[in-house]
Amino acid sequence: MARTKPAPKRAKPKIVLVLGGARSGKSEYAEARAFAFRKSPAKALYLATGQAHDGEMAARIATHKARRGAGWATIEEPLDIARVIAAHAKPGAPILIDCLTLWLSNLMHAKADIAAETAKLCAALKAAKGPVVLVSNEIGLGIVPDNKLARAFRDHAGRIHQDVARVASDAIFVAAGLPLALKGRTQ
Repeated sequence: MARTKPAPKRAKPKIVLVLGGARSGKSEYAEARAFAFRKSPAKALYLATGQAHDGEMAARIATHKARRGAGWATIEEPLDIARVIAAHAKPGAPILIDCLTLWLSNLMHAKADIAAETAKLCAALKAAKGPVVLVSNEIGLGIVPDNKLARAFRDHAGRIHQDVARVASDAIFVAAGLPLALKGRTQ
């Protein structure tokens, strides 16, 4: 009787959380990391959570778009990022979500249930059929904010980061343009 080999296990798609402060180089690092997962001719998908409510934010968005180039498609979704992951995650076509703290701002403004939305996000990441790289501002390293809203934002961000880091294969902290692996590998 011939023995058959079991089918090789498929590796789970990479989920990478990239944290850092303002202007730390986290977005550039995350873009390069996500693009490395791309299998041509598929485009990488940039899932933008920011909204241009003023000229300064519109300029930031334009800078990000110009830096990415033609190998990227963009979807702007301020709230339901879990739906976009479920619909678009596939092998060779990475998704870059930039950024979770803007997503959190949008959720708080919409008076959404942050814990429920975070659970939906983590479930979508676990089920993702392709790589997902998530960018977020690490804001919990400074002083305790002086008002209730800022403290709530900081606390929600910290919990989101912990929940996503548990699901992620890699968690990277970027400071001064240098990646430090908190979990997994920087490459």
